[in-house]
Amino acid sequence: MPAIREQLILVDARDRASGRGEKLRVHRLGLRHRAFSVFLVDPRGRLLLQQRSEAKYHSPGLWANACCGHPRPGERTPAAARRRVREELGADVRLTPGFRTSYRTELPNGLIENEVVHVLFGVCPARLAPDPDEVGATGLMTLAALRRDIVRRPARYAYWLRHYLREHHAAVRRGTAATRRDAQAEPGAAAT
Repeated sequence: MPAIREQLILVDARDRASGRGEKLRVHRLGLRHRAFSVFLVDPRGRLLLQQRSEAKYHSPGLWANACCGHPRPGERTPAAARRRVREELGADVRLTPGFRTSYRTELPNGLIENEVVHVLFGVCPARLAPDPDEVGATGLMTLAALRRDIVRRPARYAYWLRHYLREHHAAVRRGTAATRRDAQAEPGAAAT
């Protein structure tokens, strides 16, 4: 099934499922839907960033956190997040819940993101095999450096990443610190 025809879970403001809708239609109409966002952290406490492929239907070429996406109807959110990390980055990771947030923004191409987002954290694996249709590039950056760069050059970054760091910095910092400790204890975590 082409990703753009994928079915999303429509939700109310409290994240209770209220129906389903085709991905592109949901984004054209700005319907509230469930999403997830993943931060992967290496043993040095750096966050894995991905530059979205130029082929993406929105926010192409922008830098974002490791992985984002939507659970499918009937799919649990943590399982969906692990699936997308495999699909986008070619890696299997264990994820832990971080926090939940919501936002609504109009994108430059006329689409509307209106999401209730489950943010999860995991250890960055030593090896990645990014799908070039999804990911243009990857990089590692400390949270402090990322925050400074977003202030200096916000147009380089996806809206949702700016939102997380602006509205939930303390939660991202806590999740990063806890995951860094896990990464330091985990053999095979990215150490470069």
